[in-house]
Amino acid sequence: MTEDDSQPDPERAIELLWGAPEPDRPGLSLGRVVAAAIDVADADGLAALSMRKVAERFGTTTMSLYRYVPGKAELVELMRDAVYGEFPVEPSAELGWRAGLERWARRAWEMHRRHPWLVHSAGTRRLPGPNIMAGYDHALDVASRSGLAPSQVIAVVNLVGGFVESAARQAGEVAELQRRTGVSHERWWSERESLFERLDRYPALEALWKSGGMDAPLDPFEFGLSRTLDGVQMLVEGQGSEVMRDETEGGECVICGKPLDAGRRGRPRDYCSRACQQRAYRQRQAQG
Repeated sequence: MTEDDSQPDPERAIELLWGAPEPDRPGLSLGRVVAAAIDVADADGLAALSMRKVAERFGTTTMSLYRYVPGKAELVELMRDAVYGEFPVEPSAELGWRAGLERWARRAWEMHRRHPWLVHSAGTRRLPGPNIMAGYDHALDVASRSGLAPSQVIAVVNLVGGFVESAARQAGEVAELQRRTGVSHERWWSERESLFERLDRYPALEALWKSGGMDAPLDPFEFGLSRTLDGVQMLVEGQGSEVMRDETEGGECVICGKPLDAGRRGRPRDYCSRACQQRAYRQRQAQG
């Protein structure tokens, strides 16, 4: 595997993530390799990470690392699970669904702030290790206390987790620009007078700007997390039940009255079969 490969060998990565713990011995080890790689990514970003840079931390050759990990892609999977392990799951039996999800989201936010490269390692086919799965299972347990349907519980956890990741990505981009340029985000925008002079052609934006709406912007994470949880609460309280009605009740066929399959995925159905659908079509044709 070359270092340009972004996808790991799935079976090899699973073996490394879920295999028996390595005994702690003096010298080079898989755990120390992963810790060194995290240090490199924290300092220089994920794009700058290479097997060579990690090897330099130990004063050894790149080839010596391949005894422990096949390549960079598998190493990143191990790094992801290791940083999740820095935030172990805490008992939360006394918390309701909202307080529990809020605490989980804040811990995830802190993890991303501590390791900004983490958002660049995300993907739909990233392999979870035991630490990642423990955190996800905890979030599902907390969300289940809402009384929502199973599919909604999963969707809620993915929604909150996705918000945290999106907020962390935006914050990371701002921090990276400030680090590279030495110019703060606020200073850079304050020097764009030539742009501000042209805002009078946009009345809504100009009105908000002149009224002070941009003088003290709300914290994106705090505002977004509260609004996300507010939306979930509306669902819990029954405001969004119609959206999910096909998951909670099947209803009856409008032609023959036969019960519909409540477990079927997709948009809500009106007919139990193709035959009843065609029968309804013929009835509409006759009436037309």
